[in-house]
Amino acid sequence: LFDGIYPFYLQQRKVSVFDVSTIIVIVVFLTLTCSFLLIIPGIRGRARSYWTLRVLLSLVVGVVIVAVQFTGDWETGWVKANTSYKSFSRAMVNADIGLHVGLAGVNVTLMGNPVNQINETINYNEHFAWSFDADYDHIYSEGLERGLPSPILYVAEKFTTQSPCGMLRQYRISSHYASATLWVAFCTWLISNMLFSMPVLVYGGYMLLVTGAFMIFSLLSFSTVRNSLMCPIQFGTATLRIGYGGSFWLTLAIGLLCFVAGITVVSLHYFNLDLLKTFFDLREEKAEEYQEMTEVYVNPHFVNKGL
Repeated sequence: LFDGIYPFYLQQRKVSVFDVSTIIVIVVFLTLTCSFLLIIPGIRGRARSYWTLRVLLSLVVGVVIVAVQFTGDWETGWVKANTSYKSFSRAMVNADIGLHVGLAGVNVTLMGNPVNQINETINYNEHFAWSFDADYDHIYSEGLERGLPSPILYVAEKFTTQSPCGMLRQYRISSHYASATLWVAFCTWLISNMLFSMPVLVYGGYMLLVTGAFMIFSLLSFSTVRNSLMCPIQFGTATLRIGYGGSFWLTLAIGLLCFVAGITVVSLHYFNLDLLKTFFDLREEKAEEYQEMTEVYVNPHFVNKGL
């Protein structure tokens, strides 16, 4: 205590789902989308619809692959409980406690119900990074020094290296490989777009299948944390349980979309190549191939001479 005041300090907050990196990724892809929409009126006929569908679907796949690297809702969980608010205090608060797990770390949220209780505003969200270039235990120690609320420290302590739960190592390794496979999926997505811009459509379809496969591999890597024992997070009689969040299911949906698109391209290549070329605006019109001259202009001088 410092003159009877608990040591709570102001600090920069990190949101649980979106952060600056995610916003930058979304802005970049929105800029690409707007640039394409500016040039789409210059494409004639049905090709305009085909181009719009192809480009927008491709951009959606790309933005999801990159954005989920920075989101914090691969696993989420909430619980409502009556719990102690500060160390060395008997004051109890009614609050919603949330846990948000991402590939780079974990966010712990504490929101009072109502927000204003015991003459304080209870609205906290703390980020604890566990990437290989971050020291989770040091970040947790800084939280202790700042005097973070007890529920946040209790949840964060479950992931420290000193905790008997041993969840930090499993989450760190699983998240690392999930992130790595997603970056490989991003590279294969770029290659598929290059191949689709050339008359080798079937190989672009194959690369879409590879993209979907690496996205599924990332999900399998992250889901291995379920194989380890999860320590219960208890607040009195209430238990905080976590399940797969929006980023996990969004990655799964986009991975399946890549599979469907890749299988469709490969199937059309072998069974209906003309339709595939039409969709990618590579089919030459027969009218242009066998175009006949309907009007002939002859110099009258040569006609008069019988030439």
